[in-house]
Amino acid sequence: MKAISAARSGGTILHSCHNSSTLCNRVRFLSLHLQVHPRSPPSLHLPPSRPSGHSLSISPKPLRFVLRAADSTQATSLSSSSAEKTVVADDDFSLAKVSFGVIGLGAGVTLLSYGFGAYFNILPGSEWSAIMLTYGFPLAIIGMALKYAELKPVPCLTYSDAQKLREACATPILKQVRNDVIRYRYGDEQHLEEALKRIFQYGQGGGIPRRSAPILQSIREEVAEDGKYCLVLVFEAKALELSDFEKRQAKFASFFGPGITAEVGKSGDNLYEVRLISNTNSNASP
Repeated sequence: MKAISAARSGGTILHSCHNSSTLCNRVRFLSLHLQVHPRSPPSLHLPPSRPSGHSLSISPKPLRFVLRAADSTQATSLSSSSAEKTVVADDDFSLAKVSFGVIGLGAGVTLLSYGFGAYFNILPGSEWSAIMLTYGFPLAIIGMALKYAELKPVPCLTYSDAQKLREACATPILKQVRNDVIRYRYGDEQHLEEALKRIFQYGQGGGIPRRSAPILQSIREEVAEDGKYCLVLVFEAKALELSDFEKRQAKFASFFGPGITAEVGKSGDNLYEVRLISNTNSNASP
């Protein structure tokens, strides 16, 4: 074993063999052919270096976008339909949109307040206190009475294409119905009270109880599918069914006629629509 250690260290083996001739022969063979070299680190196979001046560039796979041109006909129809469905804001001032109950009550309370203040010398103008109290008291009473009997206007949704057809195609009765329901009314229990009383025949044979009468919630001006002016009346009727409106469809047409066609339908829970379509066609396209 000492001979083997000496051979691994690179030296010449001169140790004599005393144990066995075979072992000595093996040691001589090792001393002649065994050359021990220091271990070298494993070699790394690196790719050949690029010449100077060349940078490593990574070219990803290009992305491909496919763009399709939109159909000009479809775009034109969409833009025109969206333009025709534009809602027209009702910003025109009218006395019909002013509550006389609020005006009378405000003026009466103001005169009364200032009249009492002037009478007790809290405010100046004591010589006018009697006149202010004289006119302020009845004005306040009238204002309270009007406010109590006041029937507020219903919301009106008007589309621009229907507004263009209104003057040319809407019948006088349809115009009157629209103007009556979008203003303050006094003394009526509900809008279109006389019309609904005749159509639904409150308390009569084949009619409905008055407590089940439909209530007008809103109106809408639009253009029908055949291009005619249409005034839509939206009613709320919790105690009625669609059949109650369908069997009175002819009565709606006769009462709000002549020159119109009536259609009925259901638009939601307890909401029913009565479409009053004018039969008048406009010569000029809107």
